[in-house]
Amino acid sequence: MTATAPALAKHHEEKANMLSYPETETVDVVDPQFGVDVKDPYRWLEDDVRVNPKVAEWVKAQNSVTDAYLETLPGREALAKRMQELFDYERFGLPTARGDRYFYTRNDGLQNQSVLYVRDGLDGKGRVLVDPNAWADDGATALAGWVPSDDGTKLLYAIQDGGSDWRTVKVLDVASGKVMDDTVEWMKFSGLSWVGNDGFLYSRFPEPEEGAEFQSLNKNHAVYYHKLGTAQAEDRLVYATPDRPDLNNTAEVTSDNKWVVVTSSSGTDEKYEITVMDIGGGNWSPRKLITGFDNAWELIDGIGDTLYFRTDKDAPRQRIVKFDMSAAGPQPVETVAQREATLSGASIVGDRLIVTYMEDAKSLAEMLSLDGVKVGEINLNGIGTAGGFGGKPGNNETFYAFTNFTQPGAVYRLDTKTGESTVFAKPELAFDPDDYVTTQKFYSSKDGTKIPMFIVHRKDLDLTGGAPTLLYGYGGFNISLTPSYSPTKMAWIDAGGVYAMANLRGGGEYGKDWHDAGRLQNKQNVFDDFAAAAEYLIAEGISAKGKVAIEGRSNGGLLVGASVNQRPDLFAAGHAAVGVMDMLRFDRFTAGRYWVDDYGYPNKEQDFRKLLSYSPYHNIRSGVEYPAVIVSTADTDDRVVPGHSFKYTAALQAADTGDKPKIIRIETRAGHGSGKPTDKIIEEYSDIYAFLAHWTGLDVESAEEEEFTRENMQGD
Repeated sequence: MTATAPALAKHHEEKANMLSYPETETVDVVDPQFGVDVKDPYRWLEDDVRVNPKVAEWVKAQNSVTDAYLETLPGREALAKRMQELFDYERFGLPTARGDRYFYTRNDGLQNQSVLYVRDGLDGKGRVLVDPNAWADDGATALAGWVPSDDGTKLLYAIQDGGSDWRTVKVLDVASGKVMDDTVEWMKFSGLSWVGNDGFLYSRFPEPEEGAEFQSLNKNHAVYYHKLGTAQAEDRLVYATPDRPDLNNTAEVTSDNKWVVVTSSSGTDEKYEITVMDIGGGNWSPRKLITGFDNAWELIDGIGDTLYFRTDKDAPRQRIVKFDMSAAGPQPVETVAQREATLSGASIVGDRLIVTYMEDAKSLAEMLSLDGVKVGEINLNGIGTAGGFGGKPGNNETFYAFTNFTQPGAVYRLDTKTGESTVFAKPELAFDPDDYVTTQKFYSSKDGTKIPMFIVHRKDLDLTGGAPTLLYGYGGFNISLTPSYSPTKMAWIDAGGVYAMANLRGGGEYGKDWHDAGRLQNKQNVFDDFAAAAEYLIAEGISAKGKVAIEGRSNGGLLVGASVNQRPDLFAAGHAAVGVMDMLRFDRFTAGRYWVDDYGYPNKEQDFRKLLSYSPYHNIRSGVEYPAVIVSTADTDDRVVPGHSFKYTAALQAADTGDKPKIIRIETRAGHGSGKPTDKIIEEYSDIYAFLAHWTGLDVESAEEEEFTRENMQGD
């Protein structure tokens, strides 16, 4: 006999009420700051799980409670099955042409990691160059980057293990497929740039002390040159800033191998100094081009003595300028002026500038002459996100991808001379994109600012009673949320849920001013924007009270934690993934010190008081009914260390916030998210979305039965 939906709901609520959390030890730690005694009773949970056995035991106990609870939820298997179907399509990465060869990644559908292939000629047969699926039994060792040499005979590739930000670099001979002896270690936050075909530039930190790899602060980032056939110990130090150990320094080489361009930054803010070196000079003497850390400067490419940059200097929505490096004191000359839309990308291909813009978080693309005169539009066929357009001056060929919420990325080849686009690879899907509808709405935030939001659902979805809705946001670091395909979110939509993505202030959708409006002393605007999005969805009947779940990752995890504290009445459930939860100590671990550009300095009084006002760990409201909360993190996350999530969860479980569950899901060997194998993604999100579905009333199992019925009826 099958239980009815109300009976099942009652059963699961009773089960939630019976949750018994592990007891978490407290310590008497108080930090006096600016007249405030800041208590930190769970400070010991900041320790590395691999080093402190007590933390490891805590993790084991928490996962035991979480696993037992998740096993009681309906819909996990149905969601996992649907996610597997939605992941199971052939997908290609953007090709890179070098010499007569084309390099690209391909995944046959359910491979844990995409495989790197090479073709001899555009129409040649692809052969496997690098298959990371054989590197680890758990699939958690990933191909994190790759760059072929200018002549296509060699390949640099970076290895990422267990989701860590650290990279190991290897070199491969393309013709034979043999891995060479060259190895580079301790690379992080670095590009790879060939100098000719005999060596390459990379950036690294000093080797950390044993046991401190995943927590110690990253300082003294320096650029090195590695000559093929030599040991890393012999690598040449090209550029370093020992007087400013907090700077990051990354290097690029122009396509014509004339200039090395070093970009230096002090944090996440796009404010850079630029140093150039003339490779032809032999001694690579550094020459300052931009000083002051005042503006964004992104190298587009160089042609002879002319260097092209994208910048927000005197243009908050960005413009393109060029420098004549033969001049004694090169000055920027405007090539493409600022427009109403935000300039999001630029490249030189053949004798064309290809520019991409964001207009209300949607992509536009154009071709211009090198003097900035429009040559033609690039038709992108709808609302979505375009990316790619890499290439070289003098070569008319480029590739780009286009995606949206219901269309995985198709890859196109563009001839910039003729303007003609042809399909390089287009996936076959397990669904019809025409069965779904995407709309963009604009709603008013608390202060009256208009905020855009995308809303996606099945065309046949009955919204008369408001549908269970997953609201996603980020709102920080000048990062723009644009339409893209996600098999996990499509599973939610397929099950009859609404997916909404709000373009909150703090992002880069409308340029520098939009970013500034959501950071530092303006950070509260982000939380207000998010709450207003939920209120709009309810007021418009798209969702309803008790049917809105919120989700965010990293800075978005902070968003969820702060939003749950501030508006616990508004949300049915929340998923805070790899979040920054202790806003008074984020700058003490790994890359956390960079984030002061967005958050401020905890040791400065004005910043401290703002941070304390919204820090998720410090603002849990005991005695108030909270929504159901699931926190997720990983033991090898060395970007946002898991101690943030551990401490927040312990404090949440200890407070009186009602009977709805407050649980944490802790993954092993998964890091901050990049490089995560497909099977782990499916396992993780079938757990999390089953949790959110239950607490918003989304009946996943009934949706699966309806889908089965529809398919059979169509078959008849």
